[in-house]
Amino acid sequence: MARDLRKLFKEEQKAERFVMNEGHEKRFKDLLRKELPQQKKSSFFILKIAASFLILVGLGTFFFLNRDTSNIKTTVVEKNPVAEMQTGISLGDLSPDLKKVESYYVTNINLELSKLNVSGDNKELVDSYLERLAELNTEYKNLNEELNRIGPNDQTITALIKNLQLRLQLLQQLKEKLNQVQSSKNEQYETNAV
Repeated sequence: MARDLRKLFKEEQKAERFVMNEGHEKRFKDLLRKELPQQKKSSFFILKIAASFLILVGLGTFFFLNRDTSNIKTTVVEKNPVAEMQTGISLGDLSPDLKKVESYYVTNINLELSKLNVSGDNKELVDSYLERLAELNTEYKNLNEELNRIGPNDQTITALIKNLQLRLQLLQQLKEKLNQVQSSKNEQYETNAV
């Protein structure tokens, strides 16, 4: 019984080799051609594609025009008070480095303001932070007036930069508070659902 399997398989392959008659393959292909119908080439293929395209465009237009616009969130952002000053010098006019610093903070402040998600639930919280921002904005204007009246000095420049930093920090705190409120609502919802 201890025969080599490889030899056994080779012997079996030699024994089972079938030889086809000449022309067998040609006759088989002819029979297939007779039995299987010829595929008709559709001349309407392009029209089908065009009709599908028109249907998709029509559906897209329908849904775009009939979407619910009542849920659109609007956020009102005050204009940048630094850009409104037309007379005198501002922090950015003193040096290119200070212009970069001022531009950085003002851009980030505006970005954070635009990201605020105000709803009926958090409106009171957001309003309290925006009131504090308005106070800081007024202080910034006063510091700019002082800069124009007295001239540039280290104290005024530092106070202007600190004001911008404080406004940005205040907005980041507001964002964290809103996230905490939202996560606590989500946790409360999950515990009620369970």
